[in-house]
Amino acid sequence: MSSEQQSIKPTEKQQILQMFNLLPDVLFWIKDIHSQIEYANTVYLEQVGVKNLEQALGKTDYDFFPPHIAKQFITDDKKVMDGELITDRVELNSDQKGNIAWFLTSKRPIFDEQGNITGSYGITRHLEKNSQVLSDVQAINAPVSFIKENFKSDIKIQQLADVAHLSVSALERRFKKYLMKTPKQFINQTRLEHARRLLVETQLPISEVAYQSGFIEHSYFSKQFRLLFDEQPSEVRNQNQSMNMKV
Repeated sequence: MSSEQQSIKPTEKQQILQMFNLLPDVLFWIKDIHSQIEYANTVYLEQVGVKNLEQALGKTDYDFFPPHIAKQFITDDKKVMDGELITDRVELNSDQKGNIAWFLTSKRPIFDEQGNITGSYGITRHLEKNSQVLSDVQAINAPVSFIKENFKSDIKIQQLADVAHLSVSALERRFKKYLMKTPKQFINQTRLEHARRLLVETQLPISEVAYQSGFIEHSYFSKQFRLLFDEQPSEVRNQNQSMNMKV
């Protein structure tokens, strides 16, 4: 073997990282202390829509995901680097086709030889691949589906409890356990995500977007939209129009 061939031989660390490409249903990534990608396996790259690792290096979640989702991921990174461990947390998020799906996520900090935290790493699995955990969240599938189908109407928490065959307090506990939010917060997020889609995909007046997303008061809609997405509905509409003009 020539010296040139020896010089490009993968290191032991690189060989271990490449093993994650053999897991077809697992997203794996490593980030630095600024939440910038240092490594990602093939499934992760496919999920964020890039062709190779070089296109992801140095990027953050803001380069791949909607602002409110990216903000959540990076907030998690900071918590992990502050010492909070995330283990098998059930999350409801979008899959590669934009469909809502269940995921199971774990995250850990990375330490250097001196014991200093230099970044974080994590894995996410499609929950449908893990039947045991999926069976544990079946109890909230019914109310989640009900919200997805009826978010434009005035949904009462008691309605959701009845659909799930649970008491209101039990329903609240299960939502907090599996979705890290209350039923009311989940309803609000569902409405706002629908509104954002309408702002991008239609030319409906913003007041009509709010109404068709289940909001009666325009001012309340704008306030909640800003809290979730870090921008006003008009900003999303203007940005989309500007992009269309450039195409």
